[in-house]
Amino acid sequence: MEPRVSIITLGVKDLDRSYQFYHHGLGFPTSHNPETGIVFFQTSGTCLALYPLDKLAEDVAPDLQADRNAFPGITLAHNTKTKPEVDEVLSLAERCGGRIEKPAQDTFWGGYSGYFSDPDGYFWEVAWSESWKFHDDGSLVIE
Repeated sequence: MEPRVSIITLGVKDLDRSYQFYHHGLGFPTSHNPETGIVFFQTSGTCLALYPLDKLAEDVAPDLQADRNAFPGITLAHNTKTKPEVDEVLSLAERCGGRIEKPAQDTFWGGYSGYFSDPDGYFWEVAWSESWKFHDDGSLVIE
């Protein structure tokens, strides 16, 4: 597994309010808006994403409750350059003591992804999409 974090996704209660805070308040650059259902901000090397908390919890596991005691409202993402790498990274995580939370599968957005949790319970999505491009440093290109 290449040592990088591609996306940090924050589960938020009010997508528009959070968009206003990060984009208009803090000046994070984006070409997205809340109407798209998710907002991506290009930062140096890592993308910050905002996604509704309940939908993010459901994406990790259908029966996961979106309260901060059971689900902290954040996922880390490792985006791969090939589809087989998703399964390879999930297997690696499991071998290293992680727990598979959601086996890799085709997604509603046209990609392929699964989730594991690290030994402390932090959720990682491992994902691939045919349309993704990467910078020379391995970071994801967000257009």
